[in-house]
Amino acid sequence: MHLLIIDDNEELLYALQKVLRNANYHIDVAATLLLGKKCISEKKYDLILLDWMLPDGNGIDLLSEIRREKLQTPVLFFSSKNEVEEKVEALDTGADDYLEKPFSNIELLARIRALLRRESAQKQTHLEVGNIMIDFSSRSVLVNNNPAKLSAKEFELLELLILNANTVLTRYQISEHLSRDFDHIAASNIVDAHIKNLRKKLDADELIQTVRGVGYMIAR
Repeated sequence: MHLLIIDDNEELLYALQKVLRNANYHIDVAATLLLGKKCISEKKYDLILLDWMLPDGNGIDLLSEIRREKLQTPVLFFSSKNEVEEKVEALDTGADDYLEKPFSNIELLARIRALLRRESAQKQTHLEVGNIMIDFSSRSVLVNNNPAKLSAKEFELLELLILNANTVLTRYQISEHLSRDFDHIAASNIVDAHIKNLRKKLDADELIQTVRGVGYMIAR
């Protein structure tokens, strides 16, 4: 897997390169938007790690530009900005995930694995798990060859769990994925309600596992 890091913090770049190369990723780095654009134009990357503030501009502008050009490479946006508005702006502009600085290496690697798994799985038109068949292109689901009528949020939840199989997702992570109303995420029980409905519609009480005190996962 080839990753591009666009950040001007030399200390952080050194640490990230060490961690990611130890995890067997091939890494290129760029300290400016200009160099980042050059790298993107010359090479296909599996994931781009993009900082908000750079010496020659704003990472949001680069993100917006590459999405306008229909480049679908996953982008993990990271920044020391921790306001909800900035996070929403990054996600709305086309970021696939957002990580606040400072972050732990463990969390960074987990987020990268999740994004790469999702990208890999989405290249498949269909995915089969037990008696459930998911068609990502038509956003449809069959259970025992019978159509399951899922709401948009229920499909997004199933997709998130399937593409992060064998990974425990916290209720907050799931809520964050399903909703942009960040101010009310922590107090909401909407995830549990969606899980209950999804299990019922898929007849999948055992497929979607509850990890007590943490969240949910699908084991494959």
